[in-house]
Amino acid sequence: MRRQLKTWRVAAWAPALAMLAALAAWRMLPGEETTSTRSGSAEVQDSDFQAMVERMKAAKQQVMKKHAALLAARYDLSDRRAEGVTMSRGKPVQQGPRTKLPQGMTWEQLAALRPQQIKERGLFPAGFLPLPHPNHAEGGMLFPRFHIDEIKRQEDRDLTRFDLDYDLPDHLLPEFPPPIYLTTRPDLGDVSGGKLVTLENYYELFKDILNPKQLEGLRLLLVPMAQQQFNATLDRRSEQAHRGVTCFDCHVNGHTNAATHLVGDIRPQPFRHRIDTPSLRGVNVQRLFGSQRALRSIEDFTEFEQRAAYFDGDPVAAQRKGVTILERGSQVHFMAEFQALLDFPPAPKLNVLGRLDPRLASESERRGEALFFGKAECGTCHPAPYYTDNLMHNLRVERFYQPQEINGRMAAADGPIKTFPLRGIKDSPPYLHDGRLLTLEDAVEFFNLVLELKLDQQEKQDLVAFLRCL
Repeated sequence: MRRQLKTWRVAAWAPALAMLAALAAWRMLPGEETTSTRSGSAEVQDSDFQAMVERMKAAKQQVMKKHAALLAARYDLSDRRAEGVTMSRGKPVQQGPRTKLPQGMTWEQLAALRPQQIKERGLFPAGFLPLPHPNHAEGGMLFPRFHIDEIKRQEDRDLTRFDLDYDLPDHLLPEFPPPIYLTTRPDLGDVSGGKLVTLENYYELFKDILNPKQLEGLRLLLVPMAQQQFNATLDRRSEQAHRGVTCFDCHVNGHTNAATHLVGDIRPQPFRHRIDTPSLRGVNVQRLFGSQRALRSIEDFTEFEQRAAYFDGDPVAAQRKGVTILERGSQVHFMAEFQALLDFPPAPKLNVLGRLDPRLASESERRGEALFFGKAECGTCHPAPYYTDNLMHNLRVERFYQPQEINGRMAAADGPIKTFPLRGIKDSPPYLHDGRLLTLEDAVEFFNLVLELKLDQQEKQDLVAFLRCL
């Protein structure tokens, strides 16, 4: 009887033991370690941490040089400004497609080919392929230098990583700090006063225009919380023990500074997508959140970010590093309520239905609108007034290229991607979920090719003119 009971117990535990063994084996696969599995255990010593810092510092120059070479091969990164076109607070908008074409090709020649021909001949522009993280095997949050410097000045909190720097030039990024527009007080215009909103100044800026619940939600969005690379454990990527990052370190002033990261919901590591921080403007009219995760509410998004996305989807790492468990019924709700107040920037040429007022628009802009809702088929996924259908779409871009590894990023198939709103789109470069499209012209060329639209040069120019009105 005892032998039978022992046999039954072993059999009962077998599936669980097998699962644990498989998980352990997966974690130890060569080259598949993620940041959350490299150290961080109680056995890590200060001397080990210092050795890691020195090793990664020594490798940093070569890592960034390799990534810079990739960017230079893909893109024209020069500062070429569109005459008379600015973002909401005056930063010049960049013009022209920056994606470099295969030698001897023009956009018109490329668009005349079928997807299979482009794939077989290897002619898909490199800048239209998935964009890897500066060190894709390592991953983690990376912030533009202008944001790092301002946060350090205001809060004495350093978001510098000892192993990596941000990669894209400042002139190709959103303006900083961006303005804030509220659905509840459109009469006030930009309520940020031209400032980066932080714990140091949020109360003075908002005490007279938010109720106490919204004010508390804003405060929580500005509170540093432990994150995978910025925390107090010995597998962090900051030299000093760190208080963490805030929601508004990426979604600056409720918008974006184009900070980058890797999505937490894909494995193994080479298949994880780089993610370009989306704007929070207009979340009140959106129904899906995350480029592919399809979270169903802003509350889900807010809670998901802290519990999982901050820690590469690893709840064990989150507990060790100091996850902040937010209370859903009050704190998460307060944060979500403030986010739902963030409005799109003014678009003076649009009427109340989100369409161009022909009395205010140029001939090129009117032609662009007709193309947008007609031949270019943009309006199929981006209907007025907010220019999103709140759905997911699979562009099947893999029709145009062979699967390939790019600096640690496996370019295979992206899968379905959320339709982001196009209202205020000129304020939010770079474009697509991973930031691979640097300008609106790049976006138009990309979709002209991927959707096989056969737009001519004038039509593409008119379409860009209309997009700048949104």
